[in-house]
Amino acid sequence: MNPYSNPYGQFSPLLTDLYQLTMLQSYIEHGMEDTAVFEMFVRKLPEGRNFLVVAGLEQVLDYLEYLRFSEDELTWLASRFPPHVIEYLKEFRFAGDVHALPEGTVFFPDEPIIRVTAPLPQAQLVESRIINLIHFETLIASKAARSVLVAPDKTLVDFGMRRAHGAEAGLLAARASYLAGFSGTATVLADAVYGVPLYGTMAHSYIQAHDDELEAFKHFVQSHPDNTVLLIDTYDTEKAAAKLTGLADKLARKRIQINGVRLDSGDLAEHARNVRRILDQGGLHETTIFASGNIDEYRLHALIQSGAPIDGFGIGTALDISSDAPALDCAYKLQEYADKPRRKHSEGKATWPGRKQVFRCYNDSNCFAGDVVALEDEQPHTGEPLLKQYMQSGERIQNNLPLNEIRRKTVSNYSQLPHAMKLLDTAPAYPVRISGKIKQLAEQLDARYAAKQQS
Repeated sequence: MNPYSNPYGQFSPLLTDLYQLTMLQSYIEHGMEDTAVFEMFVRKLPEGRNFLVVAGLEQVLDYLEYLRFSEDELTWLASRFPPHVIEYLKEFRFAGDVHALPEGTVFFPDEPIIRVTAPLPQAQLVESRIINLIHFETLIASKAARSVLVAPDKTLVDFGMRRAHGAEAGLLAARASYLAGFSGTATVLADAVYGVPLYGTMAHSYIQAHDDELEAFKHFVQSHPDNTVLLIDTYDTEKAAAKLTGLADKLARKRIQINGVRLDSGDLAEHARNVRRILDQGGLHETTIFASGNIDEYRLHALIQSGAPIDGFGIGTALDISSDAPALDCAYKLQEYADKPRRKHSEGKATWPGRKQVFRCYNDSNCFAGDVVALEDEQPHTGEPLLKQYMQSGERIQNNLPLNEIRRKTVSNYSQLPHAMKLLDTAPAYPVRISGKIKQLAEQLDARYAAKQQS
């Protein structure tokens, strides 16, 4: 099959694990279609992380809203599943409720990110794609947040699409990093689809294609007089900067200015100091310096601490693959079925039963002071309830927020983090308390299970 003419499409329900369909078959054959409650959560933070930032909810809601089996998909499935399963899937529509943390919310282990309440076959079938979407964007947003906190006043641009793990990953990384506070992306489709601001300059190949570096600069300025950022490290960085000061005088007569220069190799801090001095001596005080090349939050922090006069940074591979923490220990587990709480007992992977809510408390400075995970119907309870309802009976009940509005709220969230949690160093664990009623319910289920084992 030509991978660029996939007849099933990006949101195909076949983008799932086989066991979701085999379980669905057994559920419907044995009449197990009562209401189920599943929750997705993270068991523990990756090493070096102090918090996570949720992202991907918008894509999950799109997936659930438009989830259908096409004729092609049903035909393909018919050779693997019996006719009554195909008939069931022919009419499949997600008809459940969705509660979730709003995108951009800072959260911690054991806190439900999203809760799906739906007939068991439906809630089960959507597991794999929900994890796939929430996990990836949350991973990237959480990685991006660290750079935003390190460099809150700098221009930060996602440069990672070319080394992202696939097309969708590159696109969603641009969205997630912008949501987390980045200034924009180099990925063109992210602007077309999500309105993420675009940034871009030129590649070294553009310079190399010309016989003369200065000629390359002139040609690019002529083609892009309103947004001129020139790459100056192809041959000799400082000499290239000096060439620009002469070019700038000629351009000024045409009312064209060189907006910025980009450094992509070598000792970025030292080159930036030299280039800044050369530009300033040539009267180019407003020309900014942008740096790229294997930058992550740690190198970004070091460059800022060194006082390097760099105005913006392109952050690529390390961001789009979350290189130091490429996966989250997350799960989507059954917490209630047919009005009865459920609890997984597996060693090292036990779950807290029941449908839950997260309540966040604040101190006198309006900073996060601790969270309580409680049963949804526990009342009264102090703190701000974080989970909101987004779908009811398969229909959206909230309008989509513009992405830049989500971004604004996300960045505002950071200001409420305790200071130690904003740093790259590992901070003391944020207090998340499991309510007494949840623990009591877990003990009751454990006792009931133990009694059955003995009978």
